[in-house]
Amino acid sequence: MNTLSTAIQGKASTHLRSLLLCLFFWISALAMPSFAQTAEQDLHDLQRDWAQIQYLTPEKQRAEKLGVLSEKARALTVRYPDNAAVWTWSGIVHASHAGAKGGLGALPIVKAAKADLEHAIALDGSVLDGAAYTSLGSLYYQVPGWPIGFGDDKKAQTFLLKGLEYGADDMDANYFYADYLFQQKQYTEALTFADRAEHGPEDMNRPVASEGRLGQIKQLQAKIRQKLH
Repeated sequence: MNTLSTAIQGKASTHLRSLLLCLFFWISALAMPSFAQTAEQDLHDLQRDWAQIQYLTPEKQRAEKLGVLSEKARALTVRYPDNAAVWTWSGIVHASHAGAKGGLGALPIVKAAKADLEHAIALDGSVLDGAAYTSLGSLYYQVPGWPIGFGDDKKAQTFLLKGLEYGADDMDANYFYADYLFQQKQYTEALTFADRAEHGPEDMNRPVASEGRLGQIKQLQAKIRQKLH
């Protein structure tokens, strides 16, 4: 009887330990969100803050606020070094900061944006409908050429078209290519892509950004039509 009792107690003890161990791992899984979920949330917050600054903040205050946001973006690239979407948005934030700052002082910032976008492409250029290609292309046609900057219209077109390969219906991809064509005085073709941008699907998770971009598209359409008439 003593032997049987000891065996039963041993089995019960082992079973209890197994239950406790399973419970520990289950609680741990709930307490610690996955890497992807955390990166996605951090990226969403960065995109939301960018849209608020870019479209709802007075122009005179944008450079300072985008400078602070650039530091947050840089911290995310350290936290998620292999996440192409994070690197893409770090490049976008830096590019916006450079645009808001303006002048020669913006050149180091725009070079940092270029480096981030190139790194995103090296990781995975297809993410976010090819946004890294589109953003890099926009830098190449907006930044002055040598000896001041790295601007290059031919490279701009190459990257913009690559972005369109991944995001044929994407609002941003079509808008930036339309703007590039407008700068090249190819007004008829520019209007075609501007119209495509206008009818591109809006991002329901980023209403401020979608509405702000749509406003820019309509402004571009008006400028193009003015040139055509």
